[in-house]
Amino acid sequence: MVGIVGYGAYVPQYRITVGEISSVWNKDAEQTSRGLNVREKSVPAMDEDAITISVQAARNALRHAGVFPERIGAVYVGSESHPYAVKPSATVVAEAIGATPAMTAADYEFACKAGTAAIQTCMGLVGSGMIDLGLAIGADTSQGRPGDALEYTAAAGGAAFIIGMEGIVASIDSTYSFTTDTPDFWRRDGEVYPRHGARFTGDPAYFRHVLNATQGLLDKTHTSVDDYDFFVFHQPNGKFPLQAAKRLSVPKEKVLPGLLTPFIGNTYSGATPLGLAAVLDEAKPGQRILATSFGSGAGSDSFALTVTDAIEEKRPRSVPLKKYMERKKYLTYGQYMKHRGKIRM
Repeated sequence: MVGIVGYGAYVPQYRITVGEISSVWNKDAEQTSRGLNVREKSVPAMDEDAITISVQAARNALRHAGVFPERIGAVYVGSESHPYAVKPSATVVAEAIGATPAMTAADYEFACKAGTAAIQTCMGLVGSGMIDLGLAIGADTSQGRPGDALEYTAAAGGAAFIIGMEGIVASIDSTYSFTTDTPDFWRRDGEVYPRHGARFTGDPAYFRHVLNATQGLLDKTHTSVDDYDFFVFHQPNGKFPLQAAKRLSVPKEKVLPGLLTPFIGNTYSGATPLGLAAVLDEAKPGQRILATSFGSGAGSDSFALTVTDAIEEKRPRSVPLKKYMERKKYLTYGQYMKHRGKIRM
């Protein structure tokens, strides 16, 4: 049985409120916050990027798993904000955690589902016997054009998962993907900020893929909503996951433990992995989790997981996500612009 041997997460300590951003653009802060169901978002420090976030999350995952980095046979980093256009993030992460040189590494890109695509690849390599352990990471320092709707939610953070067959804290019982060519969000080469086709964002993109991937997994596994204790849906804002849950007749209480966007914003490739990490932090042996990512372009990966007894054995070694959620330093809009390099000469 392939599953999660250990996991780790990281969210930067800096925050900016929706109210602070709204005040600059003469928007109604309360209306904007309520409309998105987002209060504030995380902002990377000036020396943080997708690589540093990945390294910290990976180190936390290794600590939680209790394994030597030399056992890692593959490192895959999923992000849409890789620091280099030509130079892999994965090799830097692998070197930093001590996994090199007898391993394979690659960067993944599929908008916000690159991290879950990396998990699926590691599942295949581990299940086939090609590697002992694989490290899959979803991390981003996402960007939004000043004044654009994305600026209120585009945040920073990430999570890492060590995939293997021994000492698993959660088995990955099945996975199912749903993919189409739906151009709802993109950034051309050389452009600083992404663009989005607003009218495609909801039903043609997010809801079509998330709902079909989730239902496809339920059908494949011959299970129902009642068989799962937690649901994690990709969270571009705080409203969409709850709306998806309602359409699938999933009780709100099963979604809230993994719904982080209202407090840290949309961490893009890190969003679903961070939601899953939050759920694993409180899950008990025997409980079942269904997690579905979404990446613009567009596609969704859905996973059915069952928590094992090892979750309690390894919990003392974990670094709870709550630690990073509660550590905050607030920025003014001017400081935020400086942190994100939005002031260009």
